[in-house]
Amino acid sequence: MFAGVKPRRGMLGLLLVSIMLGGCVKVGPDFVKPAVELNPQWLEAQGFSQVSTRAEDYREWWQSFQDPALAHLIQSAYTQNIPLQQAGVRVLAAQAQLGAVIGKLYPQSQQAAGSLTRVRESQASPISGPGAPIYFWTSQYGLSASWELDFWGKYRRAIEAADATLQAAIGDYDNALVSLTGDVAAAYILLRTLEKRLQIARQNVAVQRQSLRIANSRWRGGTTSKRDVEQAQTILDSTEADIPTLESQVRQTRNALCQLLGVPPQDLEQFGASPAVIPAPPPQVAVGIPADLLRRRPDIRRAEWAAAAECARIGAVKADLYPSFTLTGSFGFQASDVGQYSLGNIFNWASRTGRGGPGFSWNILNYGQITNQVRVQDARFQEALLTYQNTVLQAQREVEDALIAFLKSQERAQKLAGAVTAAQSSLELATKQYREGITDFTTVLTAQQALLAQQDNLALTLGDISTNLVKVYRALGGGWQLREGQDFVPAPIKTAMAHRTNWGRLLALPPVPVMTTEERRPDIRAPVW
Repeated sequence: MFAGVKPRRGMLGLLLVSIMLGGCVKVGPDFVKPAVELNPQWLEAQGFSQVSTRAEDYREWWQSFQDPALAHLIQSAYTQNIPLQQAGVRVLAAQAQLGAVIGKLYPQSQQAAGSLTRVRESQASPISGPGAPIYFWTSQYGLSASWELDFWGKYRRAIEAADATLQAAIGDYDNALVSLTGDVAAAYILLRTLEKRLQIARQNVAVQRQSLRIANSRWRGGTTSKRDVEQAQTILDSTEADIPTLESQVRQTRNALCQLLGVPPQDLEQFGASPAVIPAPPPQVAVGIPADLLRRRPDIRRAEWAAAAECARIGAVKADLYPSFTLTGSFGFQASDVGQYSLGNIFNWASRTGRGGPGFSWNILNYGQITNQVRVQDARFQEALLTYQNTVLQAQREVEDALIAFLKSQERAQKLAGAVTAAQSSLELATKQYREGITDFTTVLTAQQALLAQQDNLALTLGDISTNLVKVYRALGGGWQLREGQDFVPAPIKTAMAHRTNWGRLLALPPVPVMTTEERRPDIRAPVW
């Protein structure tokens, strides 16, 4: 009796020891967040009352413009933008891929199989002899399994990489949302700027038509030459020629906004707001400190997780350098119709058959294939580290660029506002003097051209102020928080996917939380069915 028990106990002990050893050995490096160079403060945050270094989360930074239409557009884009939905589907794909990798931690091969076979033995075979059957049937069915134990952490490193890839996909989604909110705000500000410029052009057309009437009246009265009339007509035609171009740009900008909203081209009148009113920035902007970017900007988070994934893959590849240990086994029933037996015996307990035991394999002469694959993966990891460091540098540059552009465009607007006031007074004075015959018409034309140019420049600069502020918020990584607590994929798309494919419980799971690389999920976890 003991001879039958001891091997079973030994097998069970070997299994338990192998699992325990597999739970504590992982070859390859553990990811450590690389050091990056960060300035303690923003260069442009010193000495400007418009900029504060207090920290904010910029969850809904567009509310600082106090424009309901802008807020409505961004909310609509969040729910309808197609590229954002594509990014959300990629998050689902990363979740499913993680589930597939988790499954490899368990017996990698498990099969239920059966067969019914007609056999004809060779009469020239050594096993054939007098009385031996030549023709017979054989049948069998049963289960077999093979389990490569994760002794060196090959599969657990793969789970680490899949976890990191999932977090990187979330970073891609959040970065797409940051870009979307920035693109919608920038397009909306451009639309209002173009409408303002169009309004200015039409107002100047009205003024220039009045000047043409004055020139015509004076020419017919014999107090001036026909040249004044021709000059007035020239500048009027030139200004009117700008209007179709501006109208075309207004329509194209609306079409661009519609695409961001995920709808066909339309007038967007349902979003309200007064046309030709450029959204004004708040009196002061909070920018925090550069270190805040590391936790807020999703592209930095994505680059960090991408590096972590490449680091984990080093261990997954390196494990192939060591011997792999497997447990294999099969159990089933087998019968034939030879001699006194029959195929019906397959259902008898005496017809059971089985085998099992441990094994190992070791690719000792791989001629540098595995070693060089490890080197390739290490190079990819180093590349990912450099990408992360460069992403941090780029983020700092984008904030500094947007800040200086925002501050200097405000200075430019102050000067242009004075220039517009002066140009308006100059035109009024020149027109009055022309009517009284004190000056010639060239002075009026010059004043009109100067007024139009200064008004148009001021409108452009006011739009630049708000656009550059949008760039500041975008560079600071604001806007992705809009999706917190929400699904990555809208319900109608999830319904269509569930109708088409068995997604199990994946579509019903709560949104995957944003994690840092210091937060580690357990290596060993239940399969995702």
